[in-house]
Amino acid sequence: MKILKSVEEMKAWSSEVHAQGHKLALVPTMGFLHAGHLSLVREAQEHCTRVVVSIFVNPTQFAPGEDLATYPQDLEGDLNKLEELGVDAVFMPTPDIVYPEGFDTFISPKELGDDLCGASRPIHFKGVCTVVAILFRVTNCDTAIFGQKDYQQLLIIKQMNKDLHLGVEVVGMPIIREADGLAMSSRNAYLSAEEREQALCLSQSLEWAKRRVADGETDIETLANGIKQQIQAHPLADIDYVKLVDAENLSAVEILEAPVLCALAVNLGKTRLIDNTVLEPK
Repeated sequence: MKILKSVEEMKAWSSEVHAQGHKLALVPTMGFLHAGHLSLVREAQEHCTRVVVSIFVNPTQFAPGEDLATYPQDLEGDLNKLEELGVDAVFMPTPDIVYPEGFDTFISPKELGDDLCGASRPIHFKGVCTVVAILFRVTNCDTAIFGQKDYQQLLIIKQMNKDLHLGVEVVGMPIIREADGLAMSSRNAYLSAEEREQALCLSQSLEWAKRRVADGETDIETLANGIKQQIQAHPLADIDYVKLVDAENLSAVEILEAPVLCALAVNLGKTRLIDNTVLEPK
């Protein structure tokens, strides 16, 4: 498994891979890898004959006061997991490599980034789009694999890829959950035992919404209010947002007539968790 740390090393290895007739898949991560990340790696191996995983905690997507300085890391464990899976290369740049002195160009979404996490974290998607575009360019990947837990991010990256003619096949993969339903996240490591137990209110409220839709409920406000009540029954859970929006363009809807994204962001103590599901009309 190659360990690549500079842009020059990454580009040279990618050129060699393509010269040998291989297709290259990228799995972008911030490290502290869990089973959800590893499922993306396996999917990448199905799509392409070579796989590179990036490990980079991207500073430009964190606002002041967020958890950049404390984001969990386990580099040795990450590399062991990736080697066991047969990953071909790991790209591990430092911030000064990605954003060298004088860096002055950013990519920012418009409508797709205005609501949901974009409203709570106004600089977040600017940082995400910029670093993903850099990773696409530096790795020269043919395919990139992302998780659907960050559903809004996935839509934004697909739109950026289309708008800027980046030419990458962007693939979204389903949320991987713990046995009790909690969506896997590196930030789950922050949770105390009590917070971890109450964090189940996210997935449980989504399951409640699915049952209501299966029973014929189509009113978006009724579903949103019901989800909020489910979450508010847990005293440690502080709702950032509960939104039900069009699953294709994130626009507001009033009636469930087409697929609707049900997206949640909830704070438990100092930990912000997100989750989502797509509700289909009966």
